[in-house]
Amino acid sequence: MADPWLTIIGIGEDGLAGLSDASRKALASAETVFGGERHLALADVGSRGRAWPVPFNADIVLSCRGRPTAVLASGDPFWHGAGAGLAERLDPSEWIAHSAPSTFSLAAARLGWRLESIACLGLHAAPFERLVPYLAPGARIICLVRDGKAAGDLARWLTERGWGGSAFWTLAALGGPREAIAEHRADSFAGDLAGNLVAVAVAAKGGKGIPRSSGLSDDLFAHDGQITKRPVRALALSALAPRPGERLWDIGAGSGSISVEWALCDGTAIAIETREDRAANIRANAAAFGLTHRITVVTGQAPEALASLDAPDAVFVGGGLDRAMFDAIWLRLAPGARLVAHSVTLETEALLGELHQQHGGELMRVEIAYAAPLGRYRSWEAARPVLQWSVVR
Repeated sequence: MADPWLTIIGIGEDGLAGLSDASRKALASAETVFGGERHLALADVGSRGRAWPVPFNADIVLSCRGRPTAVLASGDPFWHGAGAGLAERLDPSEWIAHSAPSTFSLAAARLGWRLESIACLGLHAAPFERLVPYLAPGARIICLVRDGKAAGDLARWLTERGWGGSAFWTLAALGGPREAIAEHRADSFAGDLAGNLVAVAVAAKGGKGIPRSSGLSDDLFAHDGQITKRPVRALALSALAPRPGERLWDIGAGSGSISVEWALCDGTAIAIETREDRAANIRANAAAFGLTHRITVVTGQAPEALASLDAPDAVFVGGGLDRAMFDAIWLRLAPGARLVAHSVTLETEALLGELHQQHGGELMRVEIAYAAPLGRYRSWEAARPVLQWSVVR
């Protein structure tokens, strides 16, 4: 078997001195060495070095296929690094990797934090909103950021959202002779540090964070009134039974509240909505919860809009289900996939009754009333009853 043509090398701030013999040998024999400008300088590869394009594009490495090539990444290339993006596109025989301690490991070691108990995020090119699901009193988070200016921007972002009392560490050049660690408060951090900052650590304080139960407050979502209300949403999520890595079709998504709560359970969602103004609300809600990487918005009409979508693990139809839409959905469901449909109209109720007879599942009528003023007193104000049909394919 031929030797791998690509070597993926984790490099630390100690440069060549910290590399294994195998890593140094691969670097010496490589015709081309890819990496960030800082990595290339640390490895002293001279004219053989080629800086990563921004944004990162693996094709530039694959264009060297068959010739001795090396890739440099910070620490562990398979933790928020370039390693997995390359390995996924190659045969196992084509590459080999030599990792170094990750920046997360070094930061945790300097702070005395249990690495398994903290959130580790790469925010080089991701919005700070990615932090939203992880922020809670006492939460500990280590973030890789682009540079010193980004650290200042992050401190301001935290302060604007009520987390200004958080302890805020800047950790630069970890593991090297220029290592520098400083502790601040987020709301008093001056920001704009010089040089390439590697990591920021946060011990969250001041805010409340997002509840982890199903049925978040309606006030957390941008909407025009077209939203699955909190109690009914909690019932829908219970029936949908989200699991990490699963895909949801949220048909007639409205505000996207179902998609958001599904994505908070580490799944992905495709929100299908006919109206562009509501699709804009879905995008705004996805951004506010730091979930733009997990929620895809499709502006279109079901069932036509479903034809090109990847098959789902679960489907939610908030209203308007008809026979043609059901048939299109049912054909795409694999065994074990879940379908949950709601209705507030007599016509759709009749259809859900027929489908329940044909396919089984659970049919449930939900009636909710809220306390409201009635003259000098209070009384019950009933919401429209909701019929929920849930079934497993």
